Amino acid sequence: MSKICIFASHYFPYLGGIERYTYNLSKALIRLGDEVMIVTCNDVKEKNYEIMDGIEVLRLPCYNLMDGRYPVTKFNREFFALYKKLSDRDFDLVLINARFYPHTLLGGWFAKRNNIKGIILDHGTSHMTIGKKMPDTLFAFVEHVITTGDKLLCKDYYGVSRACCKWLGHFHIKAKGVLYNAVDAVSIQNIAEEPKRNFRKEFDVSQDTAVIVYTGRLIKEKGIFKLIEAVQELRKKWKICLFIAGDGEEMEKVQTAADDAIIPLGRLDFEEIASLLGQADVYCLPTDYPEGFPTAVLEAAAAGCYVITTDRGGSRELIQDESYGTILKNTEVQSIQEAIDASLQYPDKRIQAAEKAKKRVNIMFTWDKTAQKVHGLARER
Repeated sequence: MSKICIFASHYFPYLGGIERYTYNLSKALIRLGDEVMIVTCNDVKEKNYEIMDGIEVLRLPCYNLMDGRYPVTKFNREFFALYKKLSDRDFDLVLINARFYPHTLLGGWFAKRNNIKGIILDHGTSHMTIGKKMPDTLFAFVEHVITTGDKLLCKDYYGVSRACCKWLGHFHIKAKGVLYNAVDAVSIQNIAEEPKRNFRKEFDVSQDTAVIVYTGRLIKEKGIFKLIEAVQELRKKWKICLFIAGDGEEMEKVQTAADDAIIPLGRLDFEEIASLLGQADVYCLPTDYPEGFPTAVLEAAAAGCYVITTDRGGSRELIQDESYGTILKNTEVQSIQEAIDASLQYPDKRIQAAEKAKKRVNIMFTWDKTAQKVHGLARER
């Protein structure tokens, strides 16, 4: 048995790819017999300590910058009381998610000060962006400053995809390996076959209507508005609808586009997402966001969806060529429209590609495989 501490700037109920990675890896490590504590920022104003699904969660006080997207630790009396609880523990490994938050520096400092093996796990493939020159330049500068501090505190770096490892080279860092993002493929496939909800029936969508699905945070950089526009254009040719599962800062704007063919569902739980994906013809994520390896893409492939996405992050490590799905040449509305149109024109090709991608998920991208690697790192001396 190993004792593993995971530093993660965000954690549930904040929902994103890194948060789901942290949770699912923790659960898989516990199944191996390890103990796991997650140290995060209390950006959601929850209890500062609790046990969730067998995982210890310690939440440190913080300032919420960028509407909570970029928390910064608050060094007050509460922090030092909680840090004392952390310092009293004897860990075998400190795993830090991810490289570009101030919380990363705290994790690196904690590991070094207590002579614990520490690794930083990168989830990015480019600088953070909101699509505006001045803020994006500032974010890039801050990321370089934090990474300089990271390099002083920690020597071992990994990526959640090979694309992440390549991006680390931008900071003159050579990654030691990949700890792949993953999914619980068996659970997804079981739910897809016996869904929790029948979305077609619930929203009166006929069986001859093509169902396109988007799951993920509703932010502009994920391409949600371009996807909506593409589907609206395709309605002139196909019986088609778009289900949008997720929440985020653009939720209100997405809801204004709602009609009988554009259906925002809000935030869904895991079983509902798997049910929805199992009833879809195509999953589309036209993202420009600096993804590490989009969990949503892996979930869609595991459920048997045909995937259309970009080469951001590790998606090309799943969609190796057109026999597995579609990697968009760009994120213009016309390219998205053409890709969906082609997938609907050739259903046999679409189904065969979806099955091939599904098999690759089962072989390559499972939590048991990733957890075994992390477990091995914790046992190394």
